[in-house]
Amino acid sequence: MSDATPRGEPAQPGTTPLGFFATAARNLETLLAEELRAMGIADAKDTRAGVRFGGSLADAYRVLIGSRVASRVLLPLAAFDAPDAEHLYAAVQDIHWPDHLAPGRTLAVHLDAVRSGIDNGHYGALKVKDAIVDQFRALGLPRPDVDTARPDVALRCHIFRDRATLSLDLAGDPLHRRGWRAREGAAPLKESLAAAVLLRAGWPAIAAAGGSLLDPLCGAGSLPIEAALMAADIAPGLLRTELGIHWGCTGWAGHDAAAWTSLLAEARERRAAGLARLARQGPALRGADRDPRAVRAAQDNAARAGLAGQVRFERRDLADCAPAPADSPGLVVTNPPYGERLGEDTELPALYATLGHLLRERFDGWRAAVLTGNPELGKGMGLRAKRFHTLYNGPIECRLLHFQVSPEAHVSDRPRPLPAAERGPGAEMLANRLRKNQKALAKWLRAEGISCYRLYDADLPEYALAVDIYGSADPATPQRRFVHVQEYAPPSDVDPKAARRRLREAMGVIAEVLAVPAQDLFFKVRRRQRGGAQYERLGQTGRFHPVAEDGLRLLVSFEDYLDTGLFLDHRATRRLVRERARGRHVLNLFCYTASASVHAAAGGARSTTSVDLSRTYVDWARQNLALNGFTGRDHQLIQADCLEWLANARAYRGRFGLIFLDPPTFSSSKRMRGTFDVQRDHVDLLRGALALLAPDGELIFSTNRRRFRLDSDSLDPAGSLAVEDITKATIPRDFARSPHIHRCWRIRRATASPAPTAPCAPAAPPR
Repeated sequence: MSDATPRGEPAQPGTTPLGFFATAARNLETLLAEELRAMGIADAKDTRAGVRFGGSLADAYRVLIGSRVASRVLLPLAAFDAPDAEHLYAAVQDIHWPDHLAPGRTLAVHLDAVRSGIDNGHYGALKVKDAIVDQFRALGLPRPDVDTARPDVALRCHIFRDRATLSLDLAGDPLHRRGWRAREGAAPLKESLAAAVLLRAGWPAIAAAGGSLLDPLCGAGSLPIEAALMAADIAPGLLRTELGIHWGCTGWAGHDAAAWTSLLAEARERRAAGLARLARQGPALRGADRDPRAVRAAQDNAARAGLAGQVRFERRDLADCAPAPADSPGLVVTNPPYGERLGEDTELPALYATLGHLLRERFDGWRAAVLTGNPELGKGMGLRAKRFHTLYNGPIECRLLHFQVSPEAHVSDRPRPLPAAERGPGAEMLANRLRKNQKALAKWLRAEGISCYRLYDADLPEYALAVDIYGSADPATPQRRFVHVQEYAPPSDVDPKAARRRLREAMGVIAEVLAVPAQDLFFKVRRRQRGGAQYERLGQTGRFHPVAEDGLRLLVSFEDYLDTGLFLDHRATRRLVRERARGRHVLNLFCYTASASVHAAAGGARSTTSVDLSRTYVDWARQNLALNGFTGRDHQLIQADCLEWLANARAYRGRFGLIFLDPPTFSSSKRMRGTFDVQRDHVDLLRGALALLAPDGELIFSTNRRRFRLDSDSLDPAGSLAVEDITKATIPRDFARSPHIHRCWRIRRATASPAPTAPCAPAAPPR
């Protein structure tokens, strides 16, 4: 070892500022930073794999004892270049180890390396250990021994691109090992992940307000027990100390025993007060499971955690779970099986469907959080998650789905109509408006041959609904009508109970005025969507209904998607496509269910080419075309990212006499490269499409982005295009109250022959 003075000085107790790093599982870094700031550690900064923070040893001890999310707390001792084992050995010897490890004590070293010249972690750890042992020998001190189970000092060395950080592990055993888990069920959640689920679900605030908690699939009780620890303000590290679980800080030479003892005493006082409060005023905490062995394990675990009598576990089938009579609305939280670890289970879809039914029928007004590693199963619950978080259960990527359980959360379940005798005066106003609109539109609908239309669009502010009528094209029931009701989600300052009552009034009025049977009345909530959310699958019924439009039959779904598959505000635009398609090759980009392609084919197009990224919608499009007799090579369907397809469509240059382009406002599909924003990207998109346009062709471009601005200068700096805004001609009469529902342009070469702009007369049905 060099005779130079070793780097690194002994850490001092008290208030000496130090730098620490608290590690966390993937995607929990932000949550951990929030937790540390709530402890009074103001400079906590989340970064990859954890949180950096500064403070005294007492601050680090507070995190060790009190954090529910952290995995470890590290005190970096030195950072240095370590391109090979020799440099690693020399740098470790530069640290004065008697300041950290008393002679004759034990140590353990863990090393991991990424993109490093040291590619064997075990060998690297041996070099660190050798450097420390050799220093003690050179100083004439008893050498430390290695103890991988309970070392006095645990070191962790991380090397990335030959840059090493050597840290003292103050935790010792990982912090998720609280000590209360005497017995495990199948595929248990780590305690820190259970705590993260509860924090993301807002449980501390719910508990403070007196809300109850239920886990109807509790297994060994991880979620209810962690919820009880939170509700009673019990520090998760306190039980570790009392059960003798190893701490990494207590055998370290720089350990501040006085600060440690003081913080443990404070935690005991808070636990006593919290348990007394929990026994006196709740909240009620319950878990249920159909497996009696899991229930016994949960009861044993709760007793070991000092929570016997505070958390109740019982054997109960999922279908039999319900709030207790004294329960206040609170949180249903659970981690149902999802086909991993426990094996694939054909009963899982039914289990998720039962869970969704249970929430809808018995937990109105509660919040729910469901952690699943299979989001497809989550969709089968029949509830729309208001948000989600991505978490990791070990290596398994999971979604934490959050629900506000109320009639408005249902995908297609109609809110229970309010009987006429219980309705307020506004209900009659709504009834009168529906009758008035029906009468005002009747003559126009007959003259135009329209059977799918919007009857009501938030005409009365108190009833913020859109009511659409769809006429059946099923020969067996030609007079059948479907009513599709969408509620515009009320703003947060509107009383939820008042909004729910008005909704129930409206559903009763709509059913009566339109004389529609219950099975033909469908309901959804319309919220502002991001990305492709309006195209996300909401249900799994697989039911389609053929409806009529201009002599064509088009399939719609009222239950499985937010949108039905037929945009009624584009009715006139589809007629324009049909009128301009004769004798032309037609391209339909972002074709959705290809209703415009069906119209083009009916209008005499030489061929249609329909492109969409979604396999679901390409299959739907194929059915729409086939339903009207349009099959074969002249009607091509392509599943592809439209932007990539355009970039590689050289074989189609100058081919299409008519292009219909109706892209989404924004898309971030996992199958796309990057994201698409129609305002940001429309110029490049239009240029790509125009490259495929025949010299005398025309492109119809439409968007539903309300504040969209066409960048004509960037699109056509040379003035070679004729760009015509035809929005007004494409807004149907039944959407007159929403003139900004879409914008539409016709784009041609400046030398092309002009064409008429008001194609709103119905076209003849196909022969």
